[in-house]
Amino acid sequence: MDHFIWNFDPVLISFQSIRIHWYGLMFALALLSNYLLMHWIYWRELGNTEDVDRLLWYCMGGTVLGARLGHVIFYNPTYYLSNPSKIFAIWEGGLASHGGVLGVLIALYIYQRKASFNYLWILDRAAIAAAFSGSLIRVGNFLNSEIAGTASDVPWAVIFIRIDEIPRHPVQLYEAFSYACISFFLFYCYQRSKTFNLNGRLFAWFLILIFGTRFVLEFFKVNLNNYSHHFWLDTGQLLSIPFILVGYYLLYRARKNS
Repeated sequence: MDHFIWNFDPVLISFQSIRIHWYGLMFALALLSNYLLMHWIYWRELGNTEDVDRLLWYCMGGTVLGARLGHVIFYNPTYYLSNPSKIFAIWEGGLASHGGVLGVLIALYIYQRKASFNYLWILDRAAIAAAFSGSLIRVGNFLNSEIAGTASDVPWAVIFIRIDEIPRHPVQLYEAFSYACISFFLFYCYQRSKTFNLNGRLFAWFLILIFGTRFVLEFFKVNLNNYSHHFWLDTGQLLSIPFILVGYYLLYRARKNS
């Protein structure tokens, strides 16, 4: 069976020692989409957009620091303990989505302390943007031939030449499509709401759907761990479970208080 062959150059622009990667472009588009959506929400609900710039910087810092530290701690701690100078070498790759979410949660908590709204208010709105951002970043992973899927003979399997010549599940696109659908679902729920008091519902669904999807799709990924454990679930799945449980708790709490 013939399979789609992917041998895309991950470098968008190269000028002397300066290189801009497609992944970097997708990350920038993710931040831009966040900014535009939150700009619209602030104008719609608060009547001003004065604080959106500060929000963007908090989200960007929380995402990058959290995702990097998540990769260091959860996926390759032994290597980074032996090479501490590599911990912040982000240009060499290595960002963990679970750590990124934790980083953003902390950043948003710090951010909202000087705002007129509460923590759940910003989490509900940011959830829409975060899901769409995740979709764009997974497209960047596909362009970079990152996050290898398991070997497969399905008609849509892809051979990533930069990895090997084995047909694999394009799991990056599975995630990208899933996250985009989740973002549209959250936006639909936001638009349908008769009141702006969502009380954590959107954020709860974000945690349940995003990390539920991540849990399932981990079965189609090559294990990224550089250490072994005795669980039949991989690290990504184990890390997803607490987020899903918190999501169900917040959903129960929101319905109870409605």
